[in-house]
Amino acid sequence: MKCNIRKAGPEDIPAIHDLVRELAVYEKAGHEFVATREEYRQDMADGIFQALVAEKDGLVVGMTLYYMAYSTWKGKMLFLEDFVVKPDARREGIGQQLFDALLLEAEALGCKLVKWQVLDWNKPAIAFMRKTRP
Repeated sequence: MKCNIRKAGPEDIPAIHDLVRELAVYEKAGHEFVATREEYRQDMADGIFQALVAEKDGLVVGMTLYYMAYSTWKGKMLFLEDFVVKPDARREGIGQQLFDALLLEAEALGCKLVKWQVLDWNKPAIAFMRKTRP
Protein backbone atom coordinates (compact mmCIF):
# COMPACT_ATOMS: atom_id res chain seq x y z
CA MET A 1 0.00 0.00 0.00
CA LYS A 2 1.29 3.43 -0.92
CA CYS A 3 1.10 6.00 1.83
CA ASN A 4 2.28 9.57 2.15
CA ILE A 5 5.77 9.85 3.67
CA ARG A 6 6.83 13.37 4.60
CA LYS A 7 9.05 15.34 6.94
CA ALA A 8 7.39 15.88 10.28
CA GLY A 9 6.54 19.34 11.54
CA PRO A 10 5.42 20.72 14.90
CA GLU A 11 1.84 19.68 14.12
CA ASP A 12 2.97 16.03 14.17
CA ILE A 13 4.39 16.12 17.71
CA PRO A 14 1.28 14.61 19.37
CA ALA A 15 1.29 11.65 16.97
CA ILE A 16 5.06 11.15 17.25
CA HIS A 17 4.90 11.35 21.04
CA ASP A 18 2.07 8.80 21.13
CA LEU A 19 3.98 6.41 18.85
CA VAL A 20 7.07 6.61 21.04
CA ARG A 21 4.90 5.94 24.10
CA GLU A 22 3.51 2.84 22.35
CA LEU A 23 7.08 1.72 21.64
CA ALA A 24 8.12 2.27 25.26
CA VAL A 25 5.18 0.17 26.47
CA TYR A 26 6.01 -2.54 23.91
CA GLU A 27 9.60 -2.55 25.20
CA LYS A 28 8.26 -2.98 28.76
CA ALA A 29 9.64 0.43 29.71
CA GLY A 30 6.55 2.62 29.68
CA HIS A 31 7.39 3.86 33.17
CA GLU A 32 10.69 5.24 31.83
CA PHE A 33 9.02 7.37 29.15
CA VAL A 34 8.98 10.81 30.77
CA ALA A 35 9.68 13.27 27.93
CA THR A 36 6.75 15.62 27.40
CA ARG A 37 5.17 16.81 24.19
CA GLU A 38 6.42 20.31 24.97
CA GLU A 39 9.99 18.99 25.28
CA TYR A 40 9.54 17.25 21.93
CA ARG A 41 8.25 20.50 20.38
CA GLN A 42 11.19 22.49 21.69
CA ASP A 43 13.80 19.88 20.78
CA MET A 44 12.45 19.56 17.24
CA ALA A 45 12.43 23.37 16.91
CA ASP A 46 16.02 23.47 18.18
CA GLY A 47 17.10 20.91 15.58
CA ILE A 48 17.95 18.23 18.17
CA PHE A 49 16.00 15.67 16.15
CA GLN A 50 14.01 15.33 12.95
CA ALA A 51 11.34 12.88 11.96
CA LEU A 52 9.56 11.44 8.97
CA VAL A 53 5.92 10.43 9.26
CA ALA A 54 3.80 8.01 7.29
CA GLU A 55 0.19 9.01 6.71
CA LYS A 56 -2.60 6.69 5.70
CA ASP A 57 -6.10 8.05 5.19
CA GLY A 58 -4.98 11.35 6.73
CA LEU A 59 -3.69 9.77 9.97
CA VAL A 60 -0.09 9.32 11.09
CA VAL A 61 0.47 5.56 11.28
CA GLY A 62 4.25 5.44 11.52
CA MET A 63 7.40 7.47 11.96
CA THR A 64 11.16 7.50 12.09
CA LEU A 65 12.87 9.81 14.57
CA TYR A 66 16.53 10.50 13.85
CA TYR A 67 19.39 12.90 14.40
CA MET A 68 22.83 13.63 13.01
CA ALA A 69 25.76 11.81 14.55
CA TYR A 70 29.38 11.33 13.63
CA SER A 71 31.56 8.32 12.98
CA THR A 72 35.24 9.09 13.44
CA TRP A 73 35.99 6.43 10.84
CA LYS A 74 33.30 7.21 8.26
CA GLY A 75 32.12 10.79 8.86
CA LYS A 76 28.52 12.04 9.01
CA MET A 77 25.81 9.55 9.84
CA LEU A 78 22.17 9.52 10.82
CA PHE A 79 21.25 7.76 14.03
CA LEU A 80 17.78 6.24 13.83
CA GLU A 81 16.52 6.55 17.39
CA ASP A 82 12.99 5.22 16.94
CA PHE A 83 11.12 3.55 14.12
CA VAL A 84 7.46 2.72 14.74
CA VAL A 85 4.53 1.62 12.61
CA LYS A 86 1.17 1.11 14.31
CA PRO A 87 0.32 -2.59 14.58
CA ASP A 88 -2.82 -2.30 12.43
CA ALA A 89 -0.78 -0.66 9.62
CA ARG A 90 1.96 -3.28 9.51
CA ARG A 91 2.49 -5.74 6.68
CA GLU A 92 1.41 -3.11 4.15
CA GLY A 93 4.91 -2.00 3.14
CA ILE A 94 4.71 1.22 5.17
CA GLY A 95 7.79 0.36 7.19
CA GLN A 96 9.80 -0.23 4.03
CA GLN A 97 8.61 3.07 2.56
CA LEU A 98 9.62 4.90 5.75
CA PHE A 99 13.01 3.21 5.81
CA ASP A 100 13.64 3.98 2.13
CA ALA A 101 12.72 7.64 2.75
CA LEU A 102 15.13 7.72 5.70
CA LEU A 103 17.94 6.41 3.50
CA LEU A 104 17.17 9.10 0.92
CA GLU A 105 17.28 11.72 3.69
CA ALA A 106 20.66 10.39 4.84
CA GLU A 107 21.97 10.53 1.28
CA ALA A 108 20.69 14.11 0.82
CA LEU A 109 22.50 15.11 4.01
CA GLY A 110 25.75 13.55 2.78
CA CYS A 111 25.78 10.82 5.41
CA LYS A 112 28.04 7.83 4.95
CA LEU A 113 25.91 5.52 7.07
CA VAL A 114 22.74 5.09 9.08
CA LYS A 115 22.93 3.47 12.50
CA TRP A 116 20.01 1.72 14.16
CA GLN A 117 19.99 -0.50 17.22
CA VAL A 118 17.23 -2.81 18.39
CA LEU A 119 16.73 -4.82 21.53
CA ASP A 120 17.94 -8.39 21.14
CA TRP A 121 14.50 -9.83 21.97
CA ASN A 122 12.63 -7.66 19.43
CA LYS A 123 12.39 -10.35 16.75
CA PRO A 124 10.14 -8.37 14.34
CA ALA A 125 12.59 -5.42 14.33
CA ILE A 126 15.57 -7.73 13.87
CA ALA A 127 13.86 -9.50 10.96
CA PHE A 128 12.99 -6.18 9.34
CA MET A 129 16.53 -4.88 9.79
CA ARG A 130 18.01 -8.01 8.23
CA LYS A 131 15.59 -7.80 5.31
CA THR A 132 16.37 -4.15 4.56
CA ARG A 133 20.16 -4.21 4.88
CA PRO A 134 21.78 -3.37 1.57
